[in-house]
Amino acid sequence: MNILTEHNFNITTIDTGFISPRFAASYLITENNHATYIETGANSSMPNLLQALQYNNIPVENVDYVIVTHIHLDHAGGAGQLMQILPNAKFVVHPYGAKHMIDPSKLIASSKAVYGEKTFQANYGEIIPIPEERIITVADEQIINFQGRQLLFLDTPGHARHHFCIFDEQSNSFFTGDTFGISFRDFDTDKGVLIFASTTPIQFDPPAMHNSIDRLLKFKPTKMFLTHFDAVSNIDILADKLHSSIDKQVDIMKSVADSDRRHTLLRKTMMDYLLVELKNLNYTLTDGKMRRKLADEVEINSQGLEVWWDK
Repeated sequence: MNILTEHNFNITTIDTGFISPRFAASYLITENNHATYIETGANSSMPNLLQALQYNNIPVENVDYVIVTHIHLDHAGGAGQLMQILPNAKFVVHPYGAKHMIDPSKLIASSKAVYGEKTFQANYGEIIPIPEERIITVADEQIINFQGRQLLFLDTPGHARHHFCIFDEQSNSFFTGDTFGISFRDFDTDKGVLIFASTTPIQFDPPAMHNSIDRLLKFKPTKMFLTHFDAVSNIDILADKLHSSIDKQVDIMKSVADSDRRHTLLRKTMMDYLLVELKNLNYTLTDGKMRRKLADEVEINSQGLEVWWDK
């Protein structure tokens, strides 16, 4: 399977290979034989990330920036290792996330609490600190000039408080991390796409997520480049679906909140909701195969909803 997908405006989607094919993306933007990465995947993603540089004939010395939308490890787990390979790159991160990339001990501990020690080690391995002098924090509405290309950073909480989205003026598109939801290309049909909000632990905030989505729409973007996974268009339609998904997941959480089997019921109801969405799109996998493809997302979203509810 080809790990690189080229788009207009010198944007390349890199399949990081994290967890499974077409699950998590990194993006390479190129200008004047220089490059910027947005998202890094995990340490295991390094060969794919470097392949994109080689494909574009860009030396490692010409990578100016490594940007992460937020510091969850499927987005930033490989950042420390990547920065060791790129001698001149600066690491760009939300102000709330910077200290955890300088000293990742709390980030590691919280991730192990969610995933467990065995899964953490299998998926992420060693999280390498990034020297403070190589880190740039950006404020809301700050612009970074990448080789004459304007990258605007917007503070977009809802999935996490340390989350921003990046507006690329040249392509009129956003790199959205998890703010604009999850929408795997393997689920696309002639009737549309499956898209749903990511409620991953531990900072899901429904009103903030609604507001962040609406803020992105004010720019009238042509495309959204999702970390999970790749570019989507028909933005207004998908935004409506996302707003509905936030409200639906909150309602599901409320419906099972008082049960002594809360987590089991929450997972079942969440899965049923997504299966109905897929069937409405005439998606053709068997019920069992659809369940297997969605199982991890249902589990992690359920955990996040419970953390939000208990707060």
